[in-house]
Amino acid sequence: MRFYVVILLLGLSCVCLTLAQVSYEDCCLRYVKSISQRHAVGYRVQEQDGGCNIPAVIFIMKRGRVFCTNPKDPWVQTLMDKIDQRGRNAKRPGRRPYRLQKNRG
Repeated sequence: MRFYVVILLLGLSCVCLTLAQVSYEDCCLRYVKSISQRHAVGYRVQEQDGGCNIPAVIFIMKRGRVFCTNPKDPWVQTLMDKIDQRGRNAKRPGRRPYRLQKNRG
């Protein structure tokens, strides 16, 4: 009987520890002043809520680095517009060109 009680208590403690874990968000804590704008390929917007204390625009660079910037800076708005324009002007995948098949045989 004691064995079952010990197992039950261990199981409940594992469940309690799992539920008590805090999830930390990936938030910007400060801004950079400038970045190399030609290497920016995308961005996402961080809202000021939950665990994130400041609003930010997070730019994603070609090699995967990220930089947090102040959304109120004029150059940030300009770069966001440029990235949006690049996305709209990107070629859409169309039909593949016809290729001649070699005779096999």
